[in-house]
Amino acid sequence: MQIQPSDLGLIARAVGLTKRYGTAANPVTALDDVSLGLRRGEFTAIMGPSGSGKSTLMHLLAGLDQATAGEVWLGDTDITRLSDSALTVLRRRRIGFVFQSFNLVPTLDIAGNIRLPFELDGRKPSGIERAWIDELVDTLGLRERLGHRPHELSGGQQQRVAIARALATKPDLVFADEPTGNLDSRTGREVLALLASAASLHGQSIAMVTHDPIAASHADRILYLSDGRIVRDAPRSAPEEISAYMLAMEAAA
Repeated sequence: MQIQPSDLGLIARAVGLTKRYGTAANPVTALDDVSLGLRRGEFTAIMGPSGSGKSTLMHLLAGLDQATAGEVWLGDTDITRLSDSALTVLRRRRIGFVFQSFNLVPTLDIAGNIRLPFELDGRKPSGIERAWIDELVDTLGLRERLGHRPHELSGGQQQRVAIARALATKPDLVFADEPTGNLDSRTGREVLALLASAASLHGQSIAMVTHDPIAASHADRILYLSDGRIVRDAPRSAPEEISAYMLAMEAAA
């Protein structure tokens, strides 16, 4: 009997993942034979110097880009073998995204932005899903803002809306790309605490790309990339330890 990724408690995994750009004569290797597993309910930070392959890894794991070689599995589904249309449906139903730039729809109010994944899927939230959205709205302090447009909210409030939207469908995996990059320190800490609680309390799996040691210190696990390879897989660490390791990586580059 073949062992499936989900049998091992893995929500996602990569096997021999490689991504090259450029021409055959002048190839650029952005990701070089990377294998990893992401566990259910775990908050993982992905760190490394500029050009180390962080964003490439996230895009490949999320099915936003196609690998040159290797496989990406979401649960028991090999997403590298899916058609574009099947990938679109999978991302809509099983993957959430939180970006640095929020990416809210300016013509929709906050309630409409949070419900957008359901609208795109051509359905209305079930009773259980409506209750979950209500819980998210209250937890994130958005109840009084549901009728507002994004431009009427602060940066921190907009990021909370983006998190509510990402978690609304209870996706298997949420990708956060520098989610605190446009926020002040206090709001950034609040957003990171929310992502951490989504993992610990609700079993969401979070994968966050960041360059910020303080942000990474909220994660259960930290993957360090250099030159397209994972060079360290570390448990939860203090910001000072993360910063020291990042400086050592920069010095060795």
